[in-house]
Order: sequence, then C-alpha cells, then structure tokens
Amino acid sequence: MIDRLAIEGYRSIRSLVVELAPLTVVTGRNGTGKSSLYRALRLLAAAGQARAVAELAADGGLDAVRWAGPETISRAVREGGPTQGLRRSGPVALKLGFGAADGLGYAIDLGLPVPQGDPQHPSMFDRDPIIKQEHVFAGLDPRPAGVLIERRGQLARASGDSGWRELTRGLAPWTSVLDEHTGAADAPEIAGVRRTMRSWRFHDAFRTDPGAPARQPHVGTRSPRLDDDGGNLAAVLRTSIEAGFDREIARAVADAFDGSGLEIAVHDGRMTPVLHQRGILRTLSAAELSDGTLQYLLLVAALTSVEQPSLIVLNEPERSLHVELLAPLAAMVRRAAERTQVLVVTHQQQLVGELGGSRIDLEKQHGETIVSGREGLLDQPPWHWPKR
Repeated sequence: MIDRLAIEGYRSIRSLVVELAPLTVVTGRNGTGKSSLYRALRLLAAAGQARAVAELAADGGLDAVRWAGPETISRAVREGGPTQGLRRSGPVALKLGFGAADGLGYAIDLGLPVPQGDPQHPSMFDRDPIIKQEHVFAGLDPRPAGVLIERRGQLARASGDSGWRELTRGLAPWTSVLDEHTGAADAPEIAGVRRTMRSWRFHDAFRTDPGAPARQPHVGTRSPRLDDDGGNLAAVLRTSIEAGFDREIARAVADAFDGSGLEIAVHDGRMTPVLHQRGILRTLSAAELSDGTLQYLLLVAALTSVEQPSLIVLNEPERSLHVELLAPLAAMVRRAAERTQVLVVTHQQQLVGELGGSRIDLEKQHGETIVSGREGLLDQPPWHWPKR
C-alpha cells in the first residue's frame, strides 16, 4: 500500500506530501489542483513502466508541465505583494515519489540535460527531459539510510551488507532503472517495486457514447481486468462472476437499479451485458442503456475485477451518474477498499460524504496547490528528496 505520496514541481504543485489510507478521497473546488495530483500519480505510474520520459513528451515536454511559479513564495507575496520580477535560480526539476511503511518506495527526479557539443549548433533535443536520479528505498521516504537502489546519471548501484555494488554504468538519460532491459533489471528490489507500480489501475472518463466499445458485443475470453476503453466489459463481469464475485456484483446492481438483475448474454460467441429491470418484459442490452447506467456497470467491473491491483484510482467516477447512484457507488467503493487500496478524486460533495475514508481537501494559495488547513511545509509529512 502507498502510505505517502510526494510531488514537487508539477503543474500547480510546487511541493506537496500527503499520506494515503486504504480509502482516500481527494477533493476541492474546481481549479484547486485535483487534476494535477491525479496526473502526477499517473506519471509516476508511467515511471513504473519505464515510460515517464515518453509520457512527459506526450504532454508537451518538461517545460509544459513543470511548476510555473517561483521556487519559493516569500512572506511579502503571501501578504499580497506582487510576484513580478522573481526569477528561478535552481535547476529545472520535477520530482515524484511514494513510500510504504511496510514495503518498498520509489522516487524519480527528472530534469533537463546539460547542453553538449558546439554551442553554435545546439542539439534539437536539448529540451528533452532526462532522468537525473532514481531511488528505491525501504520505508516512508528516501532517507539515505533506507536507500536500497541508487541511480545517478548513468550509474546504478545496490546497497548491501558489504557496501555498494555496481549494477550498471550504461544507463541512457531517458532509460529508467526499472526497465527490464537494463543491467539492473534483475535486482530483487527493482523487480519488487516495478511489480507493485505496474499493478496500479487508473479509471478515468469511460466512453459511454453510442459508439462506445462497451456497448458493442465482443468475443469473450477470460478477462481478469478491465481494458482502458471498457470494451471487454461483459467478459470482465463474467470472469468475476465465475470467480466468486457474483453476490458482490448482484448486490451492486440491485442496490443501484431498484432490484434489477445483471446477466451476460452470449450470441454467436459474442458477449454483452444485459439488465433485467422491474416492470420490463425483455432485457435491455448494453446498446440500450443510458450513459449513467453504463458508466455504473463499468465501475462495477473495475472494482470487482479478478485481478486485484495494489491501487485503484478513480477520477471523477460520478460523471453521468444520477445522484441516487452515488450511495450505491460509495458502498461498492468501500467494499473494494477492504481488498485493495482505493483513491477517489472528486468534487461531488455528496459522494465525498458517502465515501468516508481519509479525506484530502485541496485549495489554491498564490497559484499553488496546498492541503487545506496546513500552515506551511513544516505541517507536511516528512520527505527527504535526495540531493543531486
């Protein structure tokens, strides 16, 4: 389980450390930085798949996503003074990390390369983000005493009883130490944190339009997890039903739709979910369901999938849902949090109240995302970024 999440230099987040619980709800008004936290966590997950640099490039590069404000916010600014004239003096840095009280944590530090070669003919790739540092560690934050794997530049090494052991010194600036194809790939600590991070699942903005994949019948094969586009909805639900989640799924559907029942219909080898609703003589196929009903069934599939990830992140799951579905959704999320860690990002206050769990309220001050009620960095949980 992730017990601590740290973000520095990403979009509206200058420096933020939060503690997570088995069920954590991130909330706040529009524009307070909920999406920044969610996207930072997705970028951290991409690092677990050795895709952080590629993800940054897809977002427009490091310059497009890094914190746009000053490195420090002075007392004068906090008291209403102008920010004009402030300039950066330190290196460009985007840092992401997580810690686990009883497991392994990971931290990555991304920056820009030092220009090489002829200054009259600079490389066109001098603004490409590179990985400056990576650390795999034991515990809640990357203190030097807990670091197990250290990557600085091209060199990666592991800590052991007899001191540091070199793993590789040939890492390219854009290659993560977590990549299976590096000389460090076989270190058990790297394999462990990589396995954990790659099990994280993110569910955001399922398609429910008339052409959505979830509305179409599909050839069904055993499916332990929901595809990002929801196209294997029927197969996931049927896999979960046969694996023992039948009562959980039946309860979630009946609570939401006034005693309705779910069935997975098969025709010519193609599966589709259908609903038996009270007062209706025939079943309704996925193609006929309302956007909200289909959204709810997609959430049911995500939260009851046979593959139990170490973390499920739901971003605004209330989209398209009628308010009467919020209580059944919250009950389903709470039950899922008994099996795996769940983080929900939402501004829907009724859903926040129904969910319970640990709550992180975000707000903006001087353009910076902070946790409501904190007076400053000293109020944050401790986190020690390794120095470059």
